[in-house]
Amino acid sequence: MKLILTCEHGGNTIPKQYLPYFKNIKTTLQSHRGFDIGALDVFNYLKPLSDYSNSSITSRLLIELNRSLHHKNLFSEYSNTLSPLEKERLIERYYKVYRNSVEHYISKNIDEGEVILHISVHSFTPILSEIQRNCDIGFLYDSSRTEESKLCRQLKSLLHSENPNLKVRFNYPYLGTADGFTTYLRHRFPNNYLGIEIEVNQKFSTNNQMPGNLKHQIYNTLKAGLLI
Repeated sequence: MKLILTCEHGGNTIPKQYLPYFKNIKTTLQSHRGFDIGALDVFNYLKPLSDYSNSSITSRLLIELNRSLHHKNLFSEYSNTLSPLEKERLIERYYKVYRNSVEHYISKNIDEGEVILHISVHSFTPILSEIQRNCDIGFLYDSSRTEESKLCRQLKSLLHSENPNLKVRFNYPYLGTADGFTTYLRHRFPNNYLGIEIEVNQKFSTNNQMPGNLKHQIYNTLKAGLLI
């Protein structure tokens, strides 16, 4: 089994030419709307385990790499004012470059007989719409896929061995079958591909960094899971 790691929402960078569309929203860009706070830190900590990795630091408010091209939130209320030609440029320069690279690696290795485990690293805001989210770490997957379900149960058990105090939930705070990169890739590669998203609560993050002990616990969990 080969492990690939991705982080679609690693940063809140807006390329210079698009800055005029994002005036006076510095606070929004620095919030959970602009990027997944602390996710890139976890991704970088886990990278030594991977056979392939890819991340993006372009803000999701410019173009949402974790949505299908037909999704209504592919562009935010800020980038949605761009012309059709400018939107197509964003798709070509950022969306396709990122996603095609990941897809090409998966395709090449599956064609060579490999099994791919794809871990997509995310984080989530602890409070959304004034509702407290009762979770520390979530594993998102397709419950109809036996291997994904089995692996997530194993990962939860392994993580509790590392830290029994963590509140770990399945398909929370989002459904693993919602529109997203892993969902697309499951359809693209119905065999020999496992797509799991890990969601870490942003309450742990300080200055866009997650605690070292938590990262180490996730690292040990994933390392042990690869050996099962």
